[in-house]
Amino acid sequence: MTLFLLLLLAAVSALIAYVSLQPNTFRIARSAVIDAPAERLYPLINDLHEWPRWSPWSRLDPQQKVTYEGSPLGAGAIMAWSGNKNVGVGKMKIVESSQNERIRLKLQFIKPMKAINDVQFDLKPISETRTEVLWTMSGRNEFMAKAMHAFMNVDKMVGGQFEQGLANLKALVEAQTEA
Repeated sequence: MTLFLLLLLAAVSALIAYVSLQPNTFRIARSAVIDAPAERLYPLINDLHEWPRWSPWSRLDPQQKVTYEGSPLGAGAIMAWSGNKNVGVGKMKIVESSQNERIRLKLQFIKPMKAINDVQFDLKPISETRTEVLWTMSGRNEFMAKAMHAFMNVDKMVGGQFEQGLANLKALVEAQTEA
């Protein structure tokens, strides 16, 4: 029994050491080229009321409760949500908005896990009618986040949601162009 407990303690210690050695920060990024100028994309990202039209999380829980505070759009705009296990509970605030170029947000997850991350959208014109949209999220990895990153492919999971959101945004904007 003592040998078993020593082996168990060694295994738990090794696991804690392994998780502790994971990176202290993370960055997830995805991009898409959309057949529209930046001035057509910018309002759909800069106005949080527009997010349900393209956000991948809106589709994961169409019944989620969403509230808005502060400025209606741009810096100071706040959106809070509470939904099922797929979207959890959280809040985001636009902290910087540069016309047709960049939107920066502070993203706060409350449930299922607490975290505060930085989100950024960069709009880079490729031509007069095409724009590359780069969506990034970065933040600090506390112990539980390190454990998630150690045993799950968080980049693939969250990155896949970013890819879906960018595809939704592309479809929305390009359909408007055709209409």
